[in-house]
Amino acid sequence: MRSIHLLALLPVLAVLVGPFFVNRVTPYVLGMPFLLAWLAGALVLTSIVMAIIYYADRARFEAADRGQEGV
Repeated sequence: MRSIHLLALLPVLAVLVGPFFVNRVTPYVLGMPFLLAWLAGALVLTSIVMAIIYYADRARFEAADRGQEGV
């Protein structure tokens, strides 16, 4: 496993561990309670992290495809 795949742990930790520390209502973010805004941010973070992992691994998949052309 490449070290770039460890980035996938960030959204998981944000959803599972984050609410224990950010379980508040009073600071509203875009009209949402803070916990709801935190979870919405974790959803956006998941998309960003998965895009980073995809583009970092795309070179590996392209190299594998070039090796398969002669088959």
